[in-house]
Order: sequence, then C-alpha cells, then structure tokens
Amino acid sequence: MCEIFGVSSQNDFTANGYLRTFFSHSSHHPHGWGLACLSRESALVEKESIRASDSNYLKERLSQAVSAKLILAHIRYATIGNVEYKNCHPFTARDNTGRRWTLIHNGTIFDYPPLNSYVQKQNGDTDSERIILYLIERLNEAQNKKGARLEFAERFDLFDAIICDMAKDNKLNLLFSDGKYLYAHTNCRGTLFYLTRENTTLFATVPLSEEAWQPLPFTRLLAFYKGKLFRTGTNHGHEYFESEESMKLLYRIFANL
Repeated sequence: MCEIFGVSSQNDFTANGYLRTFFSHSSHHPHGWGLACLSRESALVEKESIRASDSNYLKERLSQAVSAKLILAHIRYATIGNVEYKNCHPFTARDNTGRRWTLIHNGTIFDYPPLNSYVQKQNGDTDSERIILYLIERLNEAQNKKGARLEFAERFDLFDAIICDMAKDNKLNLLFSDGKYLYAHTNCRGTLFYLTRENTTLFATVPLSEEAWQPLPFTRLLAFYKGKLFRTGTNHGHEYFESEESMKLLYRIFANL
C-alpha cells in the first residue's frame, strides 16, 4: 500500500524534517512520489513516477523550505494503475465554481460501481483518481441543483454521505483539500495517525517522530481548519479488515502492472 502525509496549520508550517522522514520510507513504496502546497488561491503540485529516494529533484526541493498552511504528500506502492506519472498522487480537479481540489489516497477500492464510469474519463488508471472525479461531479451536481456554490456545511454533509457509502468493503484512507479545509478519513485501524502541535495538526500513515502521535479517529469523515478539528461526520462503522480474499485480488492486480 501507499503512505500519505498532511499538514493543516493556522500559519505557514515548514515541514522539511517530517517530509525527509516520510520520503525515506520510499524503499518500500517505490512507484512514485508527490507533494502539494496548497492555498485558497493556488496549488503547487510536484510529482514523479520514480522512487523518492532516487529523485535528484526531490533532494533539491527539500534543500529549500517547504512551507504552507496546507501540505499533502504521497509515496506510492502501486496496486491499481501502472507505474506512470499520470498515476502518481496527488490528483487535482476543479469544481464548477473554480475551486481547486487536491486528493491523496492510501487504500484500494475493491468494489464501488459509481466509480466505474470514470474509467473512460480519467487521465490515468487508478481508483484514487476516480474518487476525486466522482466527488467533484457529485459536488457540481449539487451546486447546479442549488444554483449557487454550496456552503462548507453543505459540502461536508455531501462528502460525508459519499464516504459513508464508499467505505463499505473498501480501504479508504484519504486526505483531500480545497485549499482552505483539510478533510481526513480512515477506516482501517492503525493506518493513519495525527499529531497536534500549537495551531497545527499533522497526519501520517505511520508516526514520523518520537512525539505523541495518536491514531486518527476512524470510520468517520473529519474536517480540519487552521490546524484544528472543525467538524466530525457520521460514524459509519465500515471498518476495513485485510482478508485473504482481498490480498489475493491485490496480488493478481499487481502481477498485471
């Protein structure tokens, strides 16, 4: 599987130390890396389809301050989708009001029919890209129906309902953002942790330091704003457990990459 990392902070947070530790795990996740620094006005997304530890570009990038209020990073272990640039996270999309969304995913969608139609629409081959396309299309439909931009509470409730449905029988560890709020979800116990510092919350698949990282509350969507938990969604109860059947499916998929 992949690993994900995120930051939500009230002020610009320089994440180089955590990022160096995070990207050092790429020996076990060799199929690409990605980094996004986000704001309400822009999203700087950088990624390559090579092992992070082999990237001269990333080494140079981390020699300079990586600082923003919202940061997402990803290292990929391919399960669905070939090892190509177009399949590297983060994935981005704009809704019909011009708001830009950015998403990273650790997990696998084994069966969720609403995503099937996006196979012909996406740039790459991953289930993760299909997730963001589906979220934004549903958001656009709701905004078209309203005839106006959805407010935060309306967007959260929409995403909450979608995630509750999608999480059943699928591994759905997600971080995604519109440049203002950071949404987080895990339904696999012990696979997403958070660390709260002054006006900052960090997220990682595994703890990245000796600090007091805690398991992220799971089987519910969470929204963070300026480093603080802002809203908690429905406890859907769809905990993902790795099974022999799901592992056999992953091995078959990976053998065809």
